[in-house]
Amino acid sequence: MNASELFLVAMLVIFTLPWLIWRLGRTEYYAPLVVVQIVAGILLGPGMLGQWQPQVYQFIFQPQVIQSLNGIAWWAVMLFVMIAGVELDLRQAWKHRRESGITAGLALGTPLVLGCVAAVLLAGQSGWMGSSAQSWQFILGVGMACAVTALPILILFMEKLDILRQPLGQRILRYASLDDLAIWGVLALILMDWGRMGRQLGFLLAFAALSWGFRRLMARVQEADRWYLAMIWLALCGFSADWAGLHFMVGAFLAGAVMEADWFNQAKLDQLRHHVLLVMMPVFFLSTGLRTEWGMGGLMVVAAAGLLLLASVAGKLLGVHLAARILGWNQGEASVVGWLLQTKALIMIIFANILLDRQIITSDSFTALLLMAVASTMLTIPMVEPWFRRRG
Repeated sequence: MNASELFLVAMLVIFTLPWLIWRLGRTEYYAPLVVVQIVAGILLGPGMLGQWQPQVYQFIFQPQVIQSLNGIAWWAVMLFVMIAGVELDLRQAWKHRRESGITAGLALGTPLVLGCVAAVLLAGQSGWMGSSAQSWQFILGVGMACAVTALPILILFMEKLDILRQPLGQRILRYASLDDLAIWGVLALILMDWGRMGRQLGFLLAFAALSWGFRRLMARVQEADRWYLAMIWLALCGFSADWAGLHFMVGAFLAGAVMEADWFNQAKLDQLRHHVLLVMMPVFFLSTGLRTEWGMGGLMVVAAAGLLLLASVAGKLLGVHLAARILGWNQGEASVVGWLLQTKALIMIIFANILLDRQIITSDSFTALLLMAVASTMLTIPMVEPWFRRRG
């Protein structure tokens, strides 16, 4: 087969396998299609398919095919992260700043601390910390991975539960928005390259100046032009951030964060997120699965994933319960909010991909974080849906 035929075979597998598992297995309750796609990416990776059927794996996922898939995956995840930045609503968070600040701070800080403790335990053993990492980068990176909330997946879950536009759903969005902002700020700190300090400072100054002009331009043009300008802006910010050493996904988030959601039709923005998830993100999940490794042995990786999952879930629930006690929430709200905010999935996977790109974590650490993200996301709906059902 030539390269184009192999590419199409890979695309056929990428879209067929998850859909069959999702539809025939009826996994929607505990594993939406997006989660099944992540799991399918792991199954198709070198640690699974590569071990079970190495000839099949090497035949389909040849280097030129992987290179083509990576290009689609990069653009897909940049679009997705940009949309997450656009959907940040910091004005509402500021309006309710005491409640939002206390809840978001504790919901982020507590799992961050527990995640850092887990990272210290892993750092004491060889094989988990990347070759280019300093200890503090590894510990803070893994700790923040345990504290991440996947805002786009959280939105999908709240739509499923029919609470997105209700007061509780809007509160949860405020908490997640503040945490999302903090996550990308910490990531920028981890990626700070003192050898490129001048270049990174120049990027930030140029970004601030260009953002001012970009916002003025977007406010004056028609909506049809805004969509095209947003794509140009995304490519420019992604390239500039990567050139400065901050990674193109940091640039993608910044590109979206300086845009206003009300510049766009909300229904079209929701459709764009849906279509990116449908058409392009499965390729990203596959490329993520291709990076998983089990070099330390499956049992060790699964044990590390369990440790990180415990730190993530326990930390998030503990932090939200502390906030609920301070703020005097109604009975049962803290558990629901905590379980929803511990959803990891996409943003954590994106976060872990960046850490792996920068060799802050190893492939085994990446696999453990990926398993933790999948497990935390699959726990969410089964844990919160009965509470909503009891309340009608």
